[in-house]
Amino acid sequence: MEAGAHRERVAAALREHPIAGAAFGVWLATLLGFLAIGAVLPVLPRYVKGPIGGSDIAVGIVVGAFALSAVIGRPIAGRLADLYGRKPVVLAGLLLMAVSSALLLIPGGVAWLVFARLVVGVGDGWLFTAAVTWVVDLAPADRRGQTIGLFGIAVWGGLSVGSVLGQAVYDAASYDAVWLMAAALPLAGAALALRLRDPHEPVPAASRPGFALPREAVAPGLALALANIGFGTMAGFVVLHLDARDIAHSATAFTVFAAAVVFTRLFAGRVPDRFGAAPTAAVAFTAEAVGMGLLALAQSFPVALAGSLVMGCGFSLLFPALALAVVSRVDERQRGMALGAFTAFFDIGVGLGGPLAGAVAAVSGYPEAFWMGAACAAVGGVIATRSARGAGAGPGQHAPPAPAPG
Repeated sequence: MEAGAHRERVAAALREHPIAGAAFGVWLATLLGFLAIGAVLPVLPRYVKGPIGGSDIAVGIVVGAFALSAVIGRPIAGRLADLYGRKPVVLAGLLLMAVSSALLLIPGGVAWLVFARLVVGVGDGWLFTAAVTWVVDLAPADRRGQTIGLFGIAVWGGLSVGSVLGQAVYDAASYDAVWLMAAALPLAGAALALRLRDPHEPVPAASRPGFALPREAVAPGLALALANIGFGTMAGFVVLHLDARDIAHSATAFTVFAAAVVFTRLFAGRVPDRFGAAPTAAVAFTAEAVGMGLLALAQSFPVALAGSLVMGCGFSLLFPALALAVVSRVDERQRGMALGAFTAFFDIGVGLGGPLAGAVAAVSGYPEAFWMGAACAAVGGVIATRSARGAGAGPGQHAPPAPAPG
């Protein structure tokens, strides 16, 4: 009885606030898409090494192939979302993700798996770019930073929960069961997205801007790439670094980092909107650099956890602050294109971070790799602070208006 009453209250609230309901629907559709990506991640390497008979190099190529098509696909997705609406691109992204999982059901070698991963990369890039632009369209101007941060939880939550779900399905059934689930989840997201309101008016042909990369996205994007070099270092080497120093429970460090990202966005999500993009970015980059420095210095479990916590809190606010700087300044007709170009820098930073950290670790050691990440964060902070100055509407300041369409 109480559960039924609660559902009715939620339904009534969504009817009263249709924009909030649509934003939640976009968030949920995105979560379903990234649950599918997360479900495949822990199972795919075993599949490549097992039934396919591939090498460790093949595992790396198959798992990482999606990043190439995602980087290329994001600006294209943004352009299409500006021209034809956010919903069609979200639907196309979800359908491509479902197709990519269905392709895994067809027996093939490493080349076939790479093709399937390239397809999922396009789907990932199209879904994320169009969906984040959609929720920004729906958000009140003074809550755009918070909305972007909360949207990111759909990605983090989908990848983390999806990996647990995929492993559980594999343990209980088979590879094919995982692939089928990963195909069904995006289809469920597409069915949901079909019912949602898209307020974006497609740009008339006579007033369409060119395909040039919006300059408003370049400097914040470069700062984001530098921040993600630190993330790539953290994801790839924190366990190895702490193990080398005989620090027990080393995997907990990354768990604490991820939890800090989620909880900071939940409880401090309005910081970019209240204080502006530049101050938020300055503090966030400083926190990332300090956290990486603590990890480099860590000789004990508490210091390692402190470094992970500080880095996670800072990293959590970087993307919302920098994205807010982009959307505050770009012409609304190019919002999707700008966010697509901006988010492509995320993939570039992650893609560079792991190999760069590995090279530094091979030459000098794991601590030096973390100091390298801290230095990148410091440089990114300088770029972000300068490029985001005045963006976002904090107390006593106002973001410059975007150029009027036409």
